[in-house]
Amino acid sequence: MKLLRKVFQVDFETVGAGEFGASLRGIGLNLLVRDVKALCDVLERVFVMKTHQVTADFAIVTYGAQVFQLHSDGTYHSNPLLGLLPEAGARGAGIEIRLYDTDPDEAAEKGVSVGMHLLQAPSDKPHGLRECYLLCGNGYAWVPSRPL
Repeated sequence: MKLLRKVFQVDFETVGAGEFGASLRGIGLNLLVRDVKALCDVLERVFVMKTHQVTADFAIVTYGAQVFQLHSDGTYHSNPLLGLLPEAGARGAGIEIRLYDTDPDEAAEKGVSVGMHLLQAPSDKPHGLRECYLLCGNGYAWVPSRPL
């Protein structure tokens, strides 16, 4: 918990890149997306996430006590991953972004209303969760879940 408190001592609305980067600990998630602002809108409307410093190139996103980043392709001009990105189609094959504090029934309804693809309708699973699978326009699988 000590590391988490260090991250959240940062004001996500005003922190500079150097200070923000130095504050990160643990495992980080950075999604490369075609349209940062569009995905921020979806994440706010469907999953009630908070987005900070949203530009065409970058955003800080918080979900409960978690923080992650969105970057546009253009910000990765010298990154080795850029050459692996497909020009079209899904990018997130094989990754599930699990949101354990989001009602899957509500998220499914909201997600479809903003153009997400409902890959799997909300259902009760043997591992003790009710969940659904929503794909965003970048092909990432968002899995809102709640305990049964």
